[in-house]
Amino acid sequence: MPLFGSHVSAAGGVSKAVARAVEVGCDCLQIFTKNNNRWAAKPLSEKDIAAWRSAMDESTLSNPIAHASYLINLASPKDDLFQKSIDALVVELERGNQLELEGLVVHPGAFTTSDEADGLDRVIAGVTEALARVEPGSCRLLLENTAGQGSCLGHTIEQLATMIGGISDNKRVGVCLDTCHAFAAGYAIHTDDGFAEMMKEIRGKLPKGCIAALHLNDSKKPLGSRVDRHEHIGRGEIGLDAFRNVISDPLLSTLPGYLETEKGTDEETGEDWDKINLRTLRGLLAPEI
Repeated sequence: MPLFGSHVSAAGGVSKAVARAVEVGCDCLQIFTKNNNRWAAKPLSEKDIAAWRSAMDESTLSNPIAHASYLINLASPKDDLFQKSIDALVVELERGNQLELEGLVVHPGAFTTSDEADGLDRVIAGVTEALARVEPGSCRLLLENTAGQGSCLGHTIEQLATMIGGISDNKRVGVCLDTCHAFAAGYAIHTDDGFAEMMKEIRGKLPKGCIAALHLNDSKKPLGSRVDRHEHIGRGEIGLDAFRNVISDPLLSTLPGYLETEKGTDEETGEDWDKINLRTLRGLLAPEI
């Protein structure tokens, strides 16, 4: 049975996220281990770590992952920002290992004033340095495919394959596949043929076992828009049939899937949107009559 969860708030301490995930019915969860819009982070205390581990042990949740700061740009041609991004990634990987997380999701970055080839080389060099500075642990670095806005890298399977292929210690690296981003980047996953074509490319270009997690998001914007705007499951341009294909695919159905949809409650029913989206996903597993 596929595992479904959500990105949940860790406000008040990382352990607080566990109860929030349980309350909405998650099987798995994604968090920020620090403020995602700041470079600096207070070190995790032994108390923080113990509280997190205790809360997880007392729950039925599994497959905890984190999302790295949006400030990180490993493709930057600016040396100061590039090095700052590596340093920040090191800290986030160390925090992931301390909390015994399975993965840390990171956007590869944008090459801005350079070009795609130089940007890809920067990502490879940045990840290689970060991994060399962090002792191997539970936390695998997961490069996330992007919608391809501006000069953002990672919007094609080919780019992801190039990055992973160039990283020397790439057994510690994988991919988090985001459905909204794939669709916005031009992968026609809303059709059976388009979805099959994307999966063929994934199987042909990425190492076996490379994809480790899914971000399950519908899209507010149309196919190929290159605009990253998440929508609730089945209420956007992608549609329910695509998610049925995703969660029944032999490769993807074994992976944990995390919502990154808008928080809040449905104005009509007053029900939490995470609960609604999780129920929608689970409903797709029921046999069609």
